[in-house]
Amino acid sequence: MARTIEAKPLKKKTKKTRPMIGWREWADLPDFDVAGINAKIDTGAKSSAMHAFRIRETVIDGAEYVEFFLHPVQRRKKPEVFCRAPLVDRRVIRSSNGQEEERYVIETRLRLGGRFWKIELTLTNRDAMGFRLLLGRDALRRKFIIDPGASYLLDRTE
Repeated sequence: MARTIEAKPLKKKTKKTRPMIGWREWADLPDFDVAGINAKIDTGAKSSAMHAFRIRETVIDGAEYVEFFLHPVQRRKKPEVFCRAPLVDRRVIRSSNGQEEERYVIETRLRLGGRFWKIELTLTNRDAMGFRLLLGRDALRRKFIIDPGASYLLDRTE
């Protein structure tokens, strides 16, 4: 006698709805106690970069760290925020103008809207650039939908 096997209905994968962000958004770096830094969302950049100056390596309890200062406010020299983070790597990064530069890489928490997650940041002097923080594809992957024609879609206190 043949048995009939009833097929189970296929479970649909529910896709998480991702929030929409614009080409620039307000970001926080809680590990450095920095809130409200103006970030450029740059899908053309693979890595993320943060403005840093007076960068120096140091060793604490046998571990490599990077100490640096940052100006979190666009086009302002004050305040200066002192930061220290474990050194993750050193990488050669090619900037948008084609120049290569060896940069320190750190890992820190980023807050964008109501979401927190860890990202890697390269440290470089971005004084001549319009934004102190540039968020590239690696930091944003699978977290947001980007509307390149919009700005500040996330609430600063979300």
